[in-house]
Amino acid sequence: MKRTSIFTLSLIATIAISTLASQPGIASLQNLGNMISQAVQQKAQVELSLSVAKQVKQDDKVTWQESGDRVTAQPSDVLRYSLKSQNKGNKAVKNLVMTQPIPAGMSYVLKSTTQPAANVTYSIDGGKSFVASPMVAVKLANGQIEQRPAPATAYTHVRWQLNEAIAPGQSAKVSYQVVVR
Repeated sequence: MKRTSIFTLSLIATIAISTLASQPGIASLQNLGNMISQAVQQKAQVELSLSVAKQVKQDDKVTWQESGDRVTAQPSDVLRYSLKSQNKGNKAVKNLVMTQPIPAGMSYVLKSTTQPAANVTYSIDGGKSFVASPMVAVKLANGQIEQRPAPATAYTHVRWQLNEAIAPGQSAKVSYQVVVR
């Protein structure tokens, strides 16, 4: 009896849906569903790649030794991390935000970020908040607290918010430098 009831209900639901689908209002909803699925298929796809280069100083000339994704470094070596975002989709990517942590055992080199058409902000609290000029509270000899620029060793993350869209097939590259502690 239950099998017959479930079968009957399924048949009635199928007939009701096919009848409603022939109505103009329902047909436009189906078209809307098709348009939505097409829009989802035409989504932006960003591929990120990170590379590192080591600063080499020779005869007062500074060059960068590209190392791909790994480098051997000693204390006081300066490294440049580059993050490339490539639009692999078929739609422009707008308002892309890229965030990079400062690797453990390294300190950010102040004012070393590249920022082609981007707002750059920094975190000194493990990536919880970002500001353009991080400040720390310093207790003075007289007991007063004063806000001062955060030292390079306090920086934990760098964030770029691109102001320009990345067209399909195009890319954007940002970088920052660190010194090995």
